[in-house]
Amino acid sequence: MIDIEKLKFDEKGLIPAVVVDSVTKKVLTLAYMNRESLKISMEKGLTCFWSRSRQELWLKGETSGNYQHIVSITADCDGDALVVVVDKEGPACHLGTDSCFENPIYQSEERHEFSYQGLMDLIEGRKLDKKEGSYTTYLFEKGLDKILKKVGEESTEVIIAAHAHDKAETIYEIADLAYHVMVLMIEAGISLEDIHKELASRHVIDHKVKQEKMTK
Repeated sequence: MIDIEKLKFDEKGLIPAVVVDSVTKKVLTLAYMNRESLKISMEKGLTCFWSRSRQELWLKGETSGNYQHIVSITADCDGDALVVVVDKEGPACHLGTDSCFENPIYQSEERHEFSYQGLMDLIEGRKLDKKEGSYTTYLFEKGLDKILKKVGEESTEVIIAAHAHDKAETIYEIADLAYHVMVLMIEAGISLEDIHKELASRHVIDHKVKQEKMTK
């Protein structure tokens, strides 16, 4: 951990803070902190910024209820910029959107950004807006029993590939299983955030158990 006094604030006493969603890893907003707002953020565990337009401290969510619970704050190599990872409540943008960065300017035709949330959105789209010839749409039309059958089949394929010590095939089958599990999640109304929170709670429990064992 570095002392915040070693950070490089600009001539106005500010440092840029890039806020990132802990679940989706999506950039939510770019805001600014001064020493006081950074200290408040660390004390409360909630993002607090300096509003350059209003010239006052701004605790995110204080009026909207869209609080951002801080997971971590990391400085860059020069100590003049911050990345703030958060668990958010509600939209990050004052316009009501999930992120302030919603206006594409350029997209490479050769390179495509992949994210689990993006895939979840695509799968959900196939359920809400059925596309003829889509395998995903076919699964939703067949219903839960078909989806569960595919999850079972793909689980078996993973076991067979892993038992044969075939790494490439195991990767392929795990990807198939992950896709079908995500279809099941959409069918059951389960989000990536739900799974993230469950795993995070287990990590805390596991950490505590390890600590208890070490003290015995």
